[in-house]
Amino acid sequence: MMKPKLVAMSGPLGGQVVSLSREQLSMGREASSDVRLDDPLVSRRHCQLTTQAGSCAIRDLDSHNGTFVNEVPVKERILEHGDQIRLGSSVFLYLTQEEDAVAGGPTSVLLDEGSIDAQSTVELSWEDAFYLKTEKVLASLSTAGLMARDLHALLKVSTTVNAVRGVQELESRLLELIFEAIPAERGAILLLSEAKGEILSYGRERGSSREIAVRVSRTIVQQVLRDGVSVLCGDLLQSEEYRAAESLAALRIQSVLCVPLRVADKMLGTIYLDARSSACRFSEDHLQLLTAIAGIAAVALENARHLEWLQEERRRLQADLNVEHSMIGESPRMREVYQFIARVAPAGSTVLIRGETGTGKEMAACAIHKNSARADKPFLAINCAALSEALLESELFGHEKGAFTGAIAQKKGKLEIADGGTVFLDEVGELAPSLQAKLLRVLQEREFDRVGGTRPLKVDIRLIAATNKALEDAVKQGSFRQDLYYRLNVLSVTLPPLRERREDIPLLASYFAAKYSRKCRRQVSGIAPEARACLLEYDWPGNIRELENAIERAVVLGSTDIILPEDLPETVLESAVPKSSSGANLHEAVRETKKKLIRNALERAGGNYTEAAKLLALHPNYLHRLIRNLGLKEALKK
Repeated sequence: MMKPKLVAMSGPLGGQVVSLSREQLSMGREASSDVRLDDPLVSRRHCQLTTQAGSCAIRDLDSHNGTFVNEVPVKERILEHGDQIRLGSSVFLYLTQEEDAVAGGPTSVLLDEGSIDAQSTVELSWEDAFYLKTEKVLASLSTAGLMARDLHALLKVSTTVNAVRGVQELESRLLELIFEAIPAERGAILLLSEAKGEILSYGRERGSSREIAVRVSRTIVQQVLRDGVSVLCGDLLQSEEYRAAESLAALRIQSVLCVPLRVADKMLGTIYLDARSSACRFSEDHLQLLTAIAGIAAVALENARHLEWLQEERRRLQADLNVEHSMIGESPRMREVYQFIARVAPAGSTVLIRGETGTGKEMAACAIHKNSARADKPFLAINCAALSEALLESELFGHEKGAFTGAIAQKKGKLEIADGGTVFLDEVGELAPSLQAKLLRVLQEREFDRVGGTRPLKVDIRLIAATNKALEDAVKQGSFRQDLYYRLNVLSVTLPPLRERREDIPLLASYFAAKYSRKCRRQVSGIAPEARACLLEYDWPGNIRELENAIERAVVLGSTDIILPEDLPETVLESAVPKSSSGANLHEAVRETKKKLIRNALERAGGNYTEAAKLLALHPNYLHRLIRNLGLKEALKK
């Protein structure tokens, strides 16, 4: 077994190989690092790799810009063969097995810039591809022994590609089968990457299982991708312009086949073959066969790529959940929150979390605790608005035996129980003035008295507070102590409401659908596009908590394996008009009918909302909510 190593794919050390023969290896910008990276995006002490018992773990050393494995931010992780590690602008490939890939990066195809003007060039459009026309094939079966051979090759390809899941394995098997049917000496499969805006490629040589670098003609590849036609170029050595493609000329390529890989109207890439021997010159029959193979393989390649994307997305989401403690969201606003948590978690300072009800303030507080030095100590949460003043005082500070009627034994408070850990005070703006004074003493002196106690107790806690109120206004009004406000507002973050990060709604909805599908033991595979459009249109005044309730309701009451618009709460449907390709649909019709009934009732009531509500047999508050949800407020003013 090969000793583990890092191959620098990009960055200051690009192209170099770092052996992991030592038990510990540090990476960073400072001169004393084992692997020094002269990059301003890399921290002085960025990360450390520890190799023990055949496995290697990477640990981030509280770096400023983070350590990423396969584009997932990590604090500590066991590395696997093929993992990509990113520190600043540097990308390293972690290898534990011998690699057949050529040096120079993951791309095994080199695009030649020279133009090609072959003496014999054949183009084949998708519509003229013989083997994709079933009726023509069947009519010719009796006259073509060659066709029987080709059909056997196509059947073999079809059987094989449907049994392979991984993209690279599929590409390898596909080229092997192509080499069996077509006299090509080298072949490559080039796939377009929408996410990265580049071509991902895999190249092979006949008779070899190793991946190699295949130099291809950019002109031919671009023509196939642009026009969607299959191309056969023969007698290349006789071309007057062939010398422009020096690298191809040096290889003395005689003929080239290049066909498109596409599914419906989506272009996935190309299959590219070439041959140097004049005895292996390609024919139009080869062009027809390769075009048919591409038609079969394209769907399999697209499915394999989608499966790998889903697996990586699942892996990334699980890692995010572990790192951020169930905080879900990829929007810019949430990334700012994650960056804030990463910066403040190790500090130990008091944090004030602002945000509307249901935005996930307790989850943010828990994430700060989990990523701090107190992570192995208690995390206790108290809602200051849920308890009376006397009960809250006892919950926070504890009480002595006989301190009040019913105090039959001594009780430790949350502050005392959480010693060494973190206390989260939700809705801190609801604290009574007397408790505000006691909390201020805890923040200033790190001590308190139990109710009825005479001896002060020292405590070591981190306090995280949350509020959905503007505490500045409460200070001005005199309902909240100014000195306590300053003590709480050391580090502050505002969690965005769901309406300000709508791009996270599908991700959250899918998460909750999967959660309640498991909980209710009912198979729900996804959310219909029309239902997703409704979710995106609604403003979610209750934020994540309201969205979770809506999805739970849809899972419980739904009757199909996907969530449909009719499974959603009526308030969501009232606010959303999903775009429908078939024009008006049921939900739009219901919405318009409600608008018409409300307008008619208000006209009959002379604009009196209370009377209009009576005519509609509704509570006035519900009528006002309907008007708001249906977007009638401005229209009725006019």
